[in-house]
Amino acid sequence: MTYLVTENCIKCKHMDCVEVCPVDCFYEGENFLAINPDECTDCGVCEPECPVDAIVSDGALEGTELAYWMKVNTDMAEKWPNITTARPSDVPPDAAEWDGKPNKRELLSENPGKGDE
Repeated sequence: MTYLVTENCIKCKHMDCVEVCPVDCFYEGENFLAINPDECTDCGVCEPECPVDAIVSDGALEGTELAYWMKVNTDMAEKWPNITTARPSDVPPDAAEWDGKPNKRELLSENPGKGDE
């Protein structure tokens, strides 16, 4: 079992979750965070930290949704830098406007973020 970052993180990218992760399994993209499913220990401490409810247990997803978000998180975690420290100043200034908007998948950038620099 693992936790996955899902659609509502796109263009919101709050970083509260990265600081509580005991195994440092978050990776940062330009407008999204990903969890490496192979590193996640399923502890669940990240889920309540996400202010936009974008982190879910893989058991909460089914079928194509599970397959899609598992692939996104796995693929992006391999490409992007690790992030363990939140940078509140880097949360997109319009994040509140994007919270809850549907159909954001096409906005997911594959460009890496800064990571822990």
